[in-house]
Amino acid sequence: MTSTVSNHSVSPHPDRLRELAASAHASRIAAHLDGSLSTSTVLQLQKTPRVQERLAKLLLGSELISNGSGWGRGVLLGHDPRRTALLAGSIWHARSVLELVSKHDLTVLIGNIGAEAHAFAIRHLSSAVAGQSIVDPQQLSQRIEHDGYACLGAWLTDVSELDRARVLLCLPIGTAAESPAAEHHKAAGRLLTLVMAHLTAETRPA
Repeated sequence: MTSTVSNHSVSPHPDRLRELAASAHASRIAAHLDGSLSTSTVLQLQKTPRVQERLAKLLLGSELISNGSGWGRGVLLGHDPRRTALLAGSIWHARSVLELVSKHDLTVLIGNIGAEAHAFAIRHLSSAVAGQSIVDPQQLSQRIEHDGYACLGAWLTDVSELDRARVLLCLPIGTAAESPAAEHHKAAGRLLTLVMAHLTAETRPA
């Protein structure tokens, strides 16, 4: 395989760059290298220290890297973007989440979004956005993920280009984070404030 990855070093942030390459979604790397690459091949590249920095440069571009002095943990404090999106999406659809009471429906929903997001929705019912009920747990799971990603994407428009790129690179290509609607821009600040307070409390030293 002929790689288009540059051999130039991407210092001065090798640790952060290696972390970014390791956490990037496989679809992002394949899109930059070769769309026909298997997931297993991409994962192998991501785990190879000698190419991680070059992968990061390929994904971010030299300009963003050179302007990325003082990298911290990122706007999500090191937390998984999908988890963040599910928490936001669960608030968005909290009314529907509350209405699912059968054991079967709850098992399906929690199996898809996790117990944390389910509990988070109930706790923040007063901040729910969606008014129309969704009674099918599978459809509700999909909408929670979609609207959660869209809120995350809308919220990221207010952060630096570097921070936004670092989050989006961890997500598969084509999520709603890439094209949030006006309604998501309107609600994103309020919902993500609740989510980030939750994540900040989790990472705060005891």
